[in-house]
Amino acid sequence: MSMLKIENFSKTYPGGNRAVDHLSLEVRPGDVFGFIGHNGAGKTTTIRAITGVMDFSEGNIWVDGESVRENPLACKRKIAFVPDNPDLYDYLTGIQYLNFVADIFGMDASARESQIRRYAEMFEMTGALGDLVSAYSHGMKQRLALIAAFMHEPRLLVFDEPFVGLDPSAVIGGKLPYIGGNGRAGKSDAIVCEACEYVDTFLQLYPYLSVILNIDADHLDYFGTLENIIKSFHQFALQTSGMIVANGDDPNVKKALEGVSHVKIVTFGLSPENDYSAAGILEEPKACEAFTILKNGSPLCRAELSIPGKHNILNALAAAAAADFMGVDPDTIARALHEFHGVHRRFEVLGSFGGVTVADDFAHHPTELAATLSAAMRMGYRQVWALFQPHTYSRTYLLLDDFAKALSIPDHVVLSEILAVREENTYHIYAKDLAGKVPGSVWFPTFEEMADYTMARAQPGDLILTLGGGDIYKCANLIVQKYKDKESVL
Repeated sequence: MSMLKIENFSKTYPGGNRAVDHLSLEVRPGDVFGFIGHNGAGKTTTIRAITGVMDFSEGNIWVDGESVRENPLACKRKIAFVPDNPDLYDYLTGIQYLNFVADIFGMDASARESQIRRYAEMFEMTGALGDLVSAYSHGMKQRLALIAAFMHEPRLLVFDEPFVGLDPSAVIGGKLPYIGGNGRAGKSDAIVCEACEYVDTFLQLYPYLSVILNIDADHLDYFGTLENIIKSFHQFALQTSGMIVANGDDPNVKKALEGVSHVKIVTFGLSPENDYSAAGILEEPKACEAFTILKNGSPLCRAELSIPGKHNILNALAAAAAADFMGVDPDTIARALHEFHGVHRRFEVLGSFGGVTVADDFAHHPTELAATLSAAMRMGYRQVWALFQPHTYSRTYLLLDDFAKALSIPDHVVLSEILAVREENTYHIYAKDLAGKVPGSVWFPTFEEMADYTMARAQPGDLILTLGGGDIYKCANLIVQKYKDKESVL
């Protein structure tokens, strides 16, 4: 006997939209069968018809010999259905929800107790069943839905993309080629938001899960001191309701989290004492970062990044920790990390011309500069030319020595004038002041002069890297255009 049989199934929605047209198939006991297709192909429509959630226009469906048309209740008792975004009762605890489901299926006290215990242990939910469902992460809600589906020993298991299925919305500061912009509208109740601490903007947010990558002395025109920045991050942590993923190697982050005890804090970093750490880091010139992600000292997955830089190891660890908490499986985490190729203006390679590579990066703080330039110096280029545009007078003045230290990393430094952005030069600081602290550096008032100076000296095998948070990308584009014009003449 077939476990699932579909015969000439069709579904037409009001308005004449034909979602499924005369579908027939048969699934035998023990078979694993999947629907693959683009959005709108009728996958979810078919699943809803199988589970009795939706009626259909033509044909019939049988589950273990029972007709969905004629005896839908008997079919539902034989099915375990887990949707991609489970709609659970948030005001119940996990155990209350499972007992509610057990009542629906008429399970006696002995059977439900043993089954709940069995599957709670299997899905590592034993310690969470006393908590309100509203406090669960998306991954925990998925696991609760799986327990509820399995505990009545169904004959047919039906999953509608339940194992990742987050499909989050996103608001991101930079342009992400992966989504074709800096935002997307997903279908779930999850949203990923890149938050900025400037003028305490991030204190308008009350996140469920927060990721704190690092805390540096920045935006001192507003905060005044590093201590004030740490206080703001402390408040941000207090506004988090679910979990905090924090850089355990950063002393400022540790200080910001002092006294925060209302949520779970998970740490990441290169130190093995962190909850998520990196082992077996590949040390090869020109190679992108590759390492094993450890969770509590045990391997979670192998990460082979498609972007360079030690700082991206930390970013990957933070992303893995957050995804793991949200219920994403390790293989998917590894695949996603590998498939991520960066963000617009984050070591964005614009082209190679006569052996000279031209790239652009948004780094405009000394810590970012040091991370990006250190990565560039490890990539095997003959020489690295850093074309930097200082961003705001206050940042340049207050962090002058830190900028000088970071700019001592590359082989050559070419500076533009300071971009004022929102400020008047009450600090009486100029690019020549920074150049005076970086031996061998030069500065020019225009991008045209910077481009000509650098192109006249760069050799095959070199990297020209523009850096800054302003419009220095125009200099990078100018260099690319000049190289292209040269090639067209030859």
